[in-house]
This record gives sequence, C-alpha cells and structure tokens, in this order.
Amino acid sequence: MAPETLFNAGFLIASHAIAATSAFFVGAYQLAASKGSGQHRTLGYLWIALMLWTAGSSFFIYDIRLWGPFSPIHFLSLLALAGVLNGVREARNKNVPEHRKTMILLYSGALVIAGFFAFMPGRLMHKVLFGG
Repeated sequence: MAPETLFNAGFLIASHAIAATSAFFVGAYQLAASKGSGQHRTLGYLWIALMLWTAGSSFFIYDIRLWGPFSPIHFLSLLALAGVLNGVREARNKNVPEHRKTMILLYSGALVIAGFFAFMPGRLMHKVLFGG
C-alpha cells in the first residue's frame, strides 16, 4: 500500500478519492442499517455532501481526455449529480420506495462500478492500494 502516492497527486485528486472512499463506507452502512431514524437522516446528509464533492470535483480531473478535457466519467458524474438531487427530493416527498431505488442505483453505479474502474491496473488508486 502506498498512500503517499495519493497525497502526491494534489489536493483535488486526493480529496476526490477520500470523499469517494468515505461515501462508499457511509453508503454501505446506510444500506445495511435501519431506516427512518434521525441517524439515517444525518448520515444521509453526510453521504450527500460526500457524493456532491466526489461528482463535482471530477469535472476538474482530466486524466482521460476523449472530448476535449472530458471523458465518459464526466457523463457519469452528471448522472450522479442528478441521482443525488433526485434522491433528496424523493426523501423529502416521503416517496420511500423511489428513494430506496434511487439510492441503491446511485451507490451501485457511482461508487461500486466507478470504483471498480478506479482500481484498474495503471490507474492511481491501483498504485495507492497495491504500490508501484
């Protein structure tokens, strides 16, 4: 493990990775824990803030450039931002089934699937976790 690799990448990339990793663990807890409590709401707001930083900061990271400075990852970030806003709206409107579905899709797509690609060989997070 080489955490110094992450911190040498600069504030933006390090904070993006830390927010995404934190959102992964907070989200996993949220999905497993009981729903409807004050703790669920408080941790939900924390998770939303982490997701907003993760998705928002990605627009300033240009490691993969397919369309000018942008890549498919930036399109996924737009979807993540829309999902976050939609999930908050559903929770506030007490539409629990849709809120649940949105949060599971958002967690799966924005954190699990995107995270998988972040840990591919040659990517920064692979170097952080496995060295090299």
